[in-house]
Amino acid sequence: MKSVLILRHAKSDWNNPSLSDFDRPLNKRGLNDAPHMGWILDKFQTMPDLIISSPSMRTKKTVELAALDRGYKGEILWVDALYGGSFYDIMTALHSIPESITRPMIVGHNPGVEETVSLLLSPQEQSPTTHERVRVPTAGLVYLDAHIDTWRDLKPGTCVLRWFLIPKIVKAMIK
Repeated sequence: MKSVLILRHAKSDWNNPSLSDFDRPLNKRGLNDAPHMGWILDKFQTMPDLIISSPSMRTKKTVELAALDRGYKGEILWVDALYGGSFYDIMTALHSIPESITRPMIVGHNPGVEETVSLLLSPQEQSPTTHERVRVPTAGLVYLDAHIDTWRDLKPGTCVLRWFLIPKIVKAMIK
């Protein structure tokens, strides 16, 4: 069995209209929320053994605050296709993971993050256009157990939810 962590980037800042979408930084709430999700990775001893992330400014900062600042020392793959990536782009990244990796973390954007979580938890006959969507807010962190032997076997319906946390709940846990 393998596991997959899926983290949506923390809340971004829209205050500078001259910045491209790709270059938007995190806002104050995002800068506060991302470290809380790192606290969960550390506290639950679920630090990934590989991070695959969109290379946008807000995902890079989310990775820094949630993983690097918590001691993550593993490899980070910055995958251009994950910026605005769909379920298929995320699955392509997951299918390419070496078999020695047992718990990767995807850091990305909506709607791809929600499509991926929803489909991995849905019956196999579902498609990206006909499934029920799981809502993943900014900095939402999903932990899935994948009942597969190889990453190539990962497909809709092969996962079960271990846990799903959002910053608001994590902040209450920390207090």
